[in-house]
Amino acid sequence: MGNSAPRAVSEFKPSLDRGAPGVSDSGVRRARRACRGGRRVQNLARSLSAGSSKTVTTVSWSGLRRVLYLGVMGTIFVVLAGTTYQGVATALERRQLPHPGRLIDVGGHQLHLDCSGEGHPMVVLEAPSMGMSAVWGWVRQDLTSRTRVCAYDRSGLGWSEAGDNDYDPSRAIDELHVLLERATEAGQYVLVGHEFGAALATAYATRYRSDLAALVLIDPPAENGGLDQSSVRRFADSWPWLARVGVLRGTRLLSRRADGLPEASDAAVSAFLNRPDHLTRSARELARWNDTVRLGSAVPLDPGLRVLQLEAEGTVRSAGLNDSAQARVVSTAIANLVDVVRTRPQGAGTPIRRGP
Repeated sequence: MGNSAPRAVSEFKPSLDRGAPGVSDSGVRRARRACRGGRRVQNLARSLSAGSSKTVTTVSWSGLRRVLYLGVMGTIFVVLAGTTYQGVATALERRQLPHPGRLIDVGGHQLHLDCSGEGHPMVVLEAPSMGMSAVWGWVRQDLTSRTRVCAYDRSGLGWSEAGDNDYDPSRAIDELHVLLERATEAGQYVLVGHEFGAALATAYATRYRSDLAALVLIDPPAENGGLDQSSVRRFADSWPWLARVGVLRGTRLLSRRADGLPEASDAAVSAFLNRPDHLTRSARELARWNDTVRLGSAVPLDPGLRVLQLEAEGTVRSAGLNDSAQARVVSTAIANLVDVVRTRPQGAGTPIRRGP
């Protein structure tokens, strides 16, 4: 039993050899071709397996390149469409919203000054950060029947030219002084500043005390501002770029701050909050927020100057005094101060402080 298996093998092997008993040459050739065919099938299977992995890899990279290409082309299309949209809308606004006031040279560039009403003392309005003359829409409507009211745009904001110099708080108050002189608006003024504008108004009062009959400070700012204001300043540099490609206009990210103003004011403020030039200057002002606040507090105010401090409780989500009821409280307080100045022009030495 133990020797039968080796014999079977030895007997089997010779049977495949040419010339073995009972095996023809043709049978041997067929057997060998079958063996070679089996090896070819194995090799073909290996080739197909390797080829399929290469095909999957090729298809994978091809699909990724297609996705990247479509993404890049889509981005380019959106940017071009947004830029075109921004350019067309800005051109229309320039025709629809001409400057309502006068452009007055202050030394190399012109500032926009818009005055209405009659009477003395004249009220001069200094806008908050990112603001312009049009943000005073409600206040001007209330005060114009009581006295003369003038609002202006700082350099580079609204309808004013930027000039060759960057924003500097000291230069800003000098430019306001020159503007009012060259506008030939006679007499002392009641200077009103809101938020960022309150710091500039305070600095103006310390440098040009003789120009003023009284000073009104609405929500005067502190260094660094609040948390919301700090976040606004952090992203301010991106606004002009977002405006150029139409993102701000399409999303109303900033222009919604004009909501609630009178119709004409709303249109103007909304338009300029979508303009790269206005936003570039606004960002530069915000970058020097602390410098502006320090300039206003560097020199004590004259104790003989009437000072009215108001808290309007505005938020960074609005461009100014957008709520008509709130604006009316502020304008009533200013009108009352105007009446005091008229009846007692020299003023007592005690500042007036009151909040609506």
